[in-house]
Amino acid sequence: MKLPSYNALRVLALTALLFSGQGCKNVLDEQVISSIGNDYMNTPKGFEDATRAAYSSLRTFYGTQRGLTLTEFGTDIYKTGADGGYKGFHYYDTQMNSFVDYLQQTWEELYKGVNTCNAVIGRAANISGLSDATKKLRVAEAKFLRAHYYFIMTQQWGGIDLRLTETLGPTKVTSRATEADMYKAIIADLEAALPDLDPKIRSSDYGRATKAAAEHLLARVYLTKATSSAKASDDYAKAATYAQNVINNYGFKLVSDFANVFAQGAGEISDEVIFAVQYTSDPLTNINSLNSVNGNGNELHLLFGMQYDVQAGMVRDTENDRPFKRLMPTTYLLETVFKDRTNDSRYKKTFKDTWYSNNPGTFNTAFDNSKKTVTFKTGDTAIYIPGVEWTLAQRAAKPYQVLVPSAYTQALFPTLRKFLDPLRPDKTYEQGSRDYLAFRLAETYLILAEAQLKLGKTSDATNAINVVRRRAAYSGKEAAMTITDAQMDMNMIYEERAREFAGEQMRWFDLKRWGNLVERVKLYNPDGAPNIQSYHNLRPIPQTQIDRTEKNADGSAGFAQNPGF
Repeated sequence: MKLPSYNALRVLALTALLFSGQGCKNVLDEQVISSIGNDYMNTPKGFEDATRAAYSSLRTFYGTQRGLTLTEFGTDIYKTGADGGYKGFHYYDTQMNSFVDYLQQTWEELYKGVNTCNAVIGRAANISGLSDATKKLRVAEAKFLRAHYYFIMTQQWGGIDLRLTETLGPTKVTSRATEADMYKAIIADLEAALPDLDPKIRSSDYGRATKAAAEHLLARVYLTKATSSAKASDDYAKAATYAQNVINNYGFKLVSDFANVFAQGAGEISDEVIFAVQYTSDPLTNINSLNSVNGNGNELHLLFGMQYDVQAGMVRDTENDRPFKRLMPTTYLLETVFKDRTNDSRYKKTFKDTWYSNNPGTFNTAFDNSKKTVTFKTGDTAIYIPGVEWTLAQRAAKPYQVLVPSAYTQALFPTLRKFLDPLRPDKTYEQGSRDYLAFRLAETYLILAEAQLKLGKTSDATNAINVVRRRAAYSGKEAAMTITDAQMDMNMIYEERAREFAGEQMRWFDLKRWGNLVERVKLYNPDGAPNIQSYHNLRPIPQTQIDRTEKNADGSAGFAQNPGF
């Protein structure tokens, strides 16, 4: 059963900006309100509503095509599917430029989130009618969120305009901080938040930031900072310490079966989930501040599917979802990363391989040339993807179409099953209701493994990665999935993170952190290989930001564009 629904402020006016106020399940129990004056936030209820509103911008980035474009497109594990736009993020060509609306929307919405956080932090002391403990908790949540937003933006754009106080009106005066300044502010916020955040495994108001979420994010931040221009000698040690704190101090544990991590409803609140971005089946609460642009809830169910619905014996249904065909797995992902399918269950549990007929009758075959026609009753297997080549005779012996790797196209390929959303009310409905699992314990273990490997603690790194690998094993294959110290290296990290997190909005960040985005795209992604260059480790600054910034005295742009764009 889907988790309890939540309602939200529809619009909350904060300073000179408008924010839609959505936050967390069991947190938001507000009526739809509009045209609220700025002073409303200075009341106890307004202050609480503002804190809830600060969570809204998470839904601009996580679980959206916008966020997926900035994190999975153009990597070593995903290339372009048949449909959709924003292909410049696959091809690294001139289509990726400062006028792309996804870049502008992400930039503006995350800054709105930052300014909401700034307002909460700055006004808290003067709010009467709330206990000091409550105000300290809300400020800590706002600092967690501000750090989270700035961390996303720093990875995407480098040093940007660092604002730590509330912007009370429009301004054209901006400047670019250094990357070191950004990391200093991000870490300061997270470390300041730790003492006041909820120390339980999950807040009683599920979806709010907790101490464990902040420690996990700190581990990720330090791991990333360690390869940035702001790197320090103790970054890996701090990443390891915070990861160990999350593993040891809260009672988290891995779900026993990898497939159940993404079980809709049951998998969304589990002992593995450290922090989740909340979505519901209520269309009002799924809309974020970009409500005229993004009202699709969690969109990821739409974006990884192949074109099953025009194949023999099949029509579109809710179980198999709407196939938008935005991303296709690379050969590297399918044949190298997921090479071991005997011991490791994650290929089978990551990709959908069987479709059952929902359109009975006799049909001509399309992609399977081993037979001319196929006949199905309802419920018969209509399509099977074995993941390896079958001979003509092997395929001919089956009464259904067999899609082999040599027949994959941009429209026909193994479909990621993690985000499928069969609970939608009808087959055309786009608004997904799944929570987006932003932080889960498997990543904490892999952060720990990477940090320990960089510290020269190979045995410790091996132990950490083996926890995740043993969970992924088929029953009885745990020993075969356990690696030795001699097998533990960065290539193991590269592949293990791909096996565990394929499609989960991490890969571009990972490649950038490792410093091998260009190298691995050239090796494994034929779409991006011809054009990608080192400057693609940053995104173009939105042109609106440059145009709206006061120019320098010499007439040059006051807000510099990133090199190469």
